[in-house]
Amino acid sequence: MIEIADNIFVSEESISFKFSRSGGPGGQNVNKVNTKATLFFDLANETALSDEQKKKIFKKLATRTDKNGVVRVISQKHRTQKANRATAFERLGELLTAALKTKTVRKKTRVPYAARQKRLEVKKQRGLLKKQRKKIAPGDSEG
Repeated sequence: MIEIADNIFVSEESISFKFSRSGGPGGQNVNKVNTKATLFFDLANETALSDEQKKKIFKKLATRTDKNGVVRVISQKHRTQKANRATAFERLGELLTAALKTKTVRKKTRVPYAARQKRLEVKKQRGLLKKQRKKIAPGDSEG
């Protein structure tokens, strides 16, 4: 078992890596060495997570999940395979933690009376200012 994040453990069999050539800086190293790490996490066949947790993760990570239930995380930030592999693990942990986090329900509150009154007063002041800017045509008797 591998601890991905706080209280999230996954089996080693459900994680696999593929390495390929990475873009970006690195000189001739970029053309020779496969440093880009692609982590594949088989969520559909993971036994450490409950069905409810899997559904939450599928819903939140729909863009990263293929039709077989495999989550893909890519890392090509660093110049070494080892560093990119560690970054991919870390990113997977962040994604799973964020996906399993329960959203807090917003408690409805009323707008305070003083705030409503202040808003209306500001509106009246603005209207008065605009009214004062208006040109008065001869013969109009606005007061």
